Amino acid sequence: MPCKVVLAAEVASNYTSEIKSEVSQKDTRPKLVGFLANDDPYAEKYAQSSSKHLAEAGLDFELRQIPREELEAALKDANEDPSVSGILVYYPVYGDDRDQKLQDMVDPTKDVEGLNVVYNGKLYSNDRYLDDEKTRKAILPCTPLAVVKVLDHIGVYDHSLPYGDHLRGKTIAVVNRSEVVGRPLAALLANDGAKVYSIDINDIQIFARDAAASINSHTTTMTAFKPEDVIPECDVVITGVPAAAYKMPTSLLKPGVVAVNFASVRNFEPEVKDIASIYVPSVGKVT
Repeated sequence: MPCKVVLAAEVASNYTSEIKSEVSQKDTRPKLVGFLANDDPYAEKYAQSSSKHLAEAGLDFELRQIPREELEAALKDANEDPSVSGILVYYPVYGDDRDQKLQDMVDPTKDVEGLNVVYNGKLYSNDRYLDDEKTRKAILPCTPLAVVKVLDHIGVYDHSLPYGDHLRGKTIAVVNRSEVVGRPLAALLANDGAKVYSIDINDIQIFARDAAASINSHTTTMTAFKPEDVIPECDVVITGVPAAAYKMPTSLLKPGVVAVNFASVRNFEPEVKDIASIYVPSVGKVT
């Protein structure tokens, strides 16, 4: 059976229409402010594309390019500005622990990326709500959530299974363990029942939740595995390596694999379409 190539625009269209409808019913359009405080060309490309997509959804968007030394003060001002409904920052800024400090500086009520420590804690404990009455949902990180939405759209999630087990029986590799995307994505997939190989430059960890365990108790296990040991057994391989030179070897993929790339560059070789059942070259518009 030939490989089906699924474009992000196809997945995003329903969500864009839904957002546009909701925004049109408001007295004032929500204003989002994005901060670009680095020289990463991929971050700049992402900033430009998100500006276009937010405008398509009917939102006001303002991109502010500033030196990173001024970002803390700028975030404080945006937090206090009543005209600003939402804030996003294009990471990495420093590429170290200082980025986490910046994430925690954003007012949780304006954090559209779900990176604040309040939401981080909810994600890793698989607690989807901010209140006991379950009226306010915690925000999930935007790119990991976009990947989940893509997987759901293409049928990887099995909704005939109980809640929390929609990925039970699936083995998934996530090639990237950044704190912004890779790690939270692995946790989300494990929380939904998958066995996840979280692959980073230094090691491979397994994120998983025992079928008999509490829905809030996925575990992380260190391994001595190498990519060639685990990729061939994976039903889904998700890549997010921000380096044009990196390519997932097609020879490691099992026939019928679902291949999803969330990096700003193509991580799969062109031959992936000879072996994958479904290939998603980008998730950008869904984000």
